[in-house]
Amino acid sequence: MKPKIVFATGNEGKMREVRMILADLGMEILSMKEANANPQIIEDGKSFGENAEIKAKAVWACTGGIVLADDSGLVIDYLGGEPGIYSARYMGEDTSYEIKNQNLIDRVKDAQGAERAARFVCNIAAVLPDGRVLHTEETMEGLIARQPAGTGGFGYDPILYLPEFGVTSAELTMEQKNRISHRGKALEAMKEELKRLFKGEEE
Repeated sequence: MKPKIVFATGNEGKMREVRMILADLGMEILSMKEANANPQIIEDGKSFGENAEIKAKAVWACTGGIVLADDSGLVIDYLGGEPGIYSARYMGEDTSYEIKNQNLIDRVKDAQGAERAARFVCNIAAVLPDGRVLHTEETMEGLIARQPAGTGGFGYDPILYLPEFGVTSAELTMEQKNRISHRGKALEAMKEELKRLFKGEEE
């Protein structure tokens, strides 16, 4: 019997994306809450990969099996890579994204054209039943929008403008987003890794 997968998040929006993308693995996908895992997690890594692994290992210590965790954020070239790995904590965790997004737009107001280049980065770490760790990392490239747009997604989605689509990340459909987003692509890559591993075990 294939083991369950626990995804280390309490974010329902993220869980919807994860379940949709990993559906064809044929495994039950549980959130931390559903798996009764609530470890204290201190994200003190220096990269998205380190933070994803810290989260995955902390939950895996409670649950065993397969645990996936992601660490993602917005990287803005004009601001030297900010907010980067501090995206969730930028301006304080309790500050609304409406305020955070407007602040970032204000800070890049003098940037023109390619100077507004930014991307979402997502690293996914998987801890396997034997303790091995896998990583996948992908990006979604765009520009910082002049003003927020769209109500889909969450977080910084309304301010990353995608020139090839003519919309922000928050204006994409869920299907479009899963296909081209940093998290969608990183999850797809991780799904292929897991399929390969389990195919090997089944044979």
